[in-house]
Amino acid sequence: MIRASEIVRRKGPQLGFDRDVPRHWLGGDPFRTRFFDALSLTFPGGERYFIRCVRAFRDQVRDPELAEQVKDFDYQEGQHSLIHAQFNDRLREQGIDVDNVLSVVDDWLERDRRRFSSTFNLGKTAGAEHMTAIMAHGFFETGFFDDADGRMRALYAWHAVEEIEHKAVAFDVFERVAGGGYLLRVVSMLYTSGIFTLYTLVVLRQMLRADGSNTWTNWWRGLWWLYGPRGLYAQVLPHYLAYFSPGFHPWKHGDLDAYRRWRAAYDSTNGDAIAAGDALARSGAQRSSRG
Repeated sequence: MIRASEIVRRKGPQLGFDRDVPRHWLGGDPFRTRFFDALSLTFPGGERYFIRCVRAFRDQVRDPELAEQVKDFDYQEGQHSLIHAQFNDRLREQGIDVDNVLSVVDDWLERDRRRFSSTFNLGKTAGAEHMTAIMAHGFFETGFFDDADGRMRALYAWHAVEEIEHKAVAFDVFERVAGGGYLLRVVSMLYTSGIFTLYTLVVLRQMLRADGSNTWTNWWRGLWWLYGPRGLYAQVLPHYLAYFSPGFHPWKHGDLDAYRRWRAAYDSTNGDAIAAGDALARSGAQRSSRG
């Protein structure tokens, strides 16, 4: 298997969201921007849920390496929650009903945690971690953030890198500690995929309405960007479907070139997340020009 060498405990970057981040920071496009803003609203509650689901089995982990990875996973997810909460404050200033969305997410995840078994909840976590990891692998190989505001590109690049670093932790705890089998893995992934898609589109609609941009034209172009033959989901579909293979493991899938470029730029600039994100965008533009 090819894998990142370690899970690094980085402090979340301070990106200045309280200043002049544009309302539509992704190429001036309302749909594309609000799609990622809807994701951002899921992260604080979602990361806390993931941590609780993995921690439910922490005392049963006997492998010292996996036990240390669980601690690192907790740290990284906690930092993601904090930094996205900072950006969500910016959305609140834009007139988005952030508090209502966060409350709905928290209530839904808490109901699931109580309604389903600990192993099923962990299976949901492993599935969600796979979805975020494949998007992380795909974002900077396909140039989806090339025309983003630099601070937002830095936010999602940093988040993507850490999703790649810990992408197998919940899966390994699910299989090796909780004893989750193939059928439970498939069912929990299908459940998570359906709820995630429905939630994102509902919140996206709310945001577009708040912007005065909830038009058929924006939806047509936006859904084509998502679901078209060269769209976001088409780019990552093979990696998503790989999860349903009986012999799947996260480290069997996903190219690490973008990850290594980000790490090199981040480390060489003493932890400048904006410079690292910009380096990825420049390398993506160079590949496109050569192609």
